[in-house]
Amino acid sequence: MAGQDIVEIAGVTKAFGETRVLNGVDLTVQRGQVVSIIGPSGGGKTTLLRCINLLETYDAGSIQVDGVEIGYTTAEGPGRRRRSERELAKIRADIGMVFQLFNLFPHLTAAENVMLGLRKVRGQDTAQARERAETWLARVGLGDKLDSLPAQLSGGQQQRVGIARAVAMDPKVLLLDEITSALDPELVGEVLAVVQDLAKEGMTMLVVTHEMAFARELSDRVVFIDGGEILASGTPRQVFLDQEHERLRTFLSRLDAAHAFGEHR
Repeated sequence: MAGQDIVEIAGVTKAFGETRVLNGVDLTVQRGQVVSIIGPSGGGKTTLLRCINLLETYDAGSIQVDGVEIGYTTAEGPGRRRRSERELAKIRADIGMVFQLFNLFPHLTAAENVMLGLRKVRGQDTAQARERAETWLARVGLGDKLDSLPAQLSGGQQQRVGIARAVAMDPKVLLLDEITSALDPELVGEVLAVVQDLAKEGMTMLVVTHEMAFARELSDRVVFIDGGEILASGTPRQVFLDQEHERLRTFLSRLDAAHAFGEHR
């Protein structure tokens, strides 16, 4: 149901050795929202995304998706323990993720890459999984590439297979980690168009991106992270035009994001 919080992040911290990467992050995302996460390299954006499905463990705090504590059995307290890999696999099935570098299996065709999770995790038989793979690959414009290996596809096509693979699982939340940064500029648009269609259909998405125009046009909310902290959060207009935080102003001035918004103060 729209309007309900489906992702709830409270007080999350994460350190690599002596380096604190996340420092008490609080963030909620409502069902059907698109939230873009922006900020400088090393600011904690990707780490936060990876903590949501426990590709990275977090040291303290709570992350819940649809009311389920992700990495641990409880948010805090003496009974807190990390979930088993079997428990995590079931939870991760509801949290789709699309990676910067595609992460397709090179020996599997486009259809087989999409089918794998449907068969292994969702328990579908080959015919069911193939039908769903064909449906989603057609939806992302790759209906004629079902039996192509990743090496036979362009970067943009590989990324669209990655999106199809994630959404075919019918996730509650879709995580997108800099999905255009490894693409040639002329291929970026075809991938963002697919994401735009998913947003129109109400897919809940957290998007780490350096594409400011994309964040401006598609997001319900934009979050600016720097130094492991959320320093600004609001509508695209609030974040890109008001620029109340000095570090946000500095970041955006380098990217000329205010110009990308098409308005001037």
